[in-house]
Amino acid sequence: MVRICAQCGQQNRVPVKHLADTGRCGNCKSPLAPLAEPLDAGAEELDGVLKEARVPALVDFWAAWCGPCRMAAPAVKQVAQQMAGRALVLKVDTERHPELAARYQVQGIPHFLVLSNGQVHSAQSGLVGAPQMVRWLEAAGA
Repeated sequence: MVRICAQCGQQNRVPVKHLADTGRCGNCKSPLAPLAEPLDAGAEELDGVLKEARVPALVDFWAAWCGPCRMAAPAVKQVAQQMAGRALVLKVDTERHPELAARYQVQGIPHFLVLSNGQVHSAQSGLVGAPQMVRWLEAAGA
């Protein structure tokens, strides 16, 4: 994944296993903070997190036409900020990636998965708040 340095604007390639770590810009050596925003994910990103992530990940399956999904978006963003360095947050658009929704048997959206150590730790459909999402991640080891 490519992360942009806030100090110099340099593009830095960061492996999935280091997205929750504080790194350094390859150009100016400024700190690159852990990922603190939801990552739009397709199959490549999701598979990378399953294989390489050293922290739990919350995956939000959503669609633009879904009202409850839009209502959940601020909570998902809040969780990404609150859990930066301890967990990753991914968003999978079910309209763009129906194969991922099928792979995880998503029947209704929003649908949340918590992945830990390459496996599904928990799953739930329906609108929930940020505190519940944090509890799921903490239960998975965040």
